[in-house]
Amino acid sequence: MAAFAAAGLLLVALVTAPSSNAADSGCRVDYTVNQWTGGYTAAVKVTNLGSALTGWRLTWTYGGDQKVVSAWNATVTQSGQNVTAVGSGWNGNLATGGSAEFGLQGSYQSSNPTPSGFALNGVTCNGTVTPTDPGTPTTTPPTSPTASAPTTPPPGGGCGGALICDGFEDQSGSTPSGNWKLEAPDCQGTGKVSVDSSVARSGSKSVRVDGKAGYCNHAFLATTKDISSVGPVMWVRMWVRHTTALPAAHVSFVSMPDSSQGGKTLRVGGQNSALQWNREIDDATLPAQSPNGVAQSRPLPTGSWQCLRFRIDTSNGNLDTWLGSEQVPGLHADGVPTGDIDQQWLSRTTAPRPTGLRLGWESYGVGDDTLWFDDVAVSRSEITC
Repeated sequence: MAAFAAAGLLLVALVTAPSSNAADSGCRVDYTVNQWTGGYTAAVKVTNLGSALTGWRLTWTYGGDQKVVSAWNATVTQSGQNVTAVGSGWNGNLATGGSAEFGLQGSYQSSNPTPSGFALNGVTCNGTVTPTDPGTPTTTPPTSPTASAPTTPPPGGGCGGALICDGFEDQSGSTPSGNWKLEAPDCQGTGKVSVDSSVARSGSKSVRVDGKAGYCNHAFLATTKDISSVGPVMWVRMWVRHTTALPAAHVSFVSMPDSSQGGKTLRVGGQNSALQWNREIDDATLPAQSPNGVAQSRPLPTGSWQCLRFRIDTSNGNLDTWLGSEQVPGLHADGVPTGDIDQQWLSRTTAPRPTGLRLGWESYGVGDDTLWFDDVAVSRSEITC
């Protein structure tokens, strides 16, 4: 398939201000950045500290040369260094103490400082503005991130009662054992999977995958448990950290043998530099690999731990996917046809029934990557990040 350039067009249309019920005490803004050389994503949470609003409009000012490229869960426009975000229809009202969350992707050339001057419906935010320092970007992705101290979540990530709830703390040695085994489903090459005691999201261990390009270099960590008993709704959560941006070519890092496909796999990976679902039996993708479809997905940020969750309804085939706190619109299938999203996916009506879970790397052409997995869970009940 032809590669899709991820640079979108900045919206320049004027936004009509929503109806104003002035927020008596302003607002609180949490602005969390994931940054790489020349680009960034920002997760924004605005909390209304005043009277209820029947529509909201958040404005701020960039101090560098940042440019908004795309946004989700809000309409975001930019004029010079001034940015305006307006709530969507489903999150357009804010009760007292209520919050709305949205995200954006942007680019910069020289600097990406935390923005200032946040205001909600024209009223300066009097609450705390909580930025996250994006840090200093590197020109090349690190191959071995610095070991991190154990974080607050317990090993396993707080998923007691799930069929799988594993932070890999019981692994001994570098070769996975116990509830996990090594697999190369098609042919074995130079890809490697090992237990890593120097990098962890929580606890002191994770699983490292040295993924190599080329079809015969598939390398996976596979659960020894049959997950077909989980349902009718299956929730899967994992924390993943990787070093190299998803390529234009097709790659996968989650592979689930699927009895509805006769053992062929339901896969999560990337294509055209964005996250995607792929069905092995017919190579259908979610979203469609058109520019508009890919724009509804998201890149997988590099150099930091990311929480990836998905929900599979094995009774009707519906899918939902979250990256951090955001439900990704292009990775959603509800049985209702949506242009540029699920026209390929809905060509097959049999609902998936995963029987296993593999975490690793398979490339069908180009694309080396080094990944770490931690705090993996599979449950019939929702599991949070």
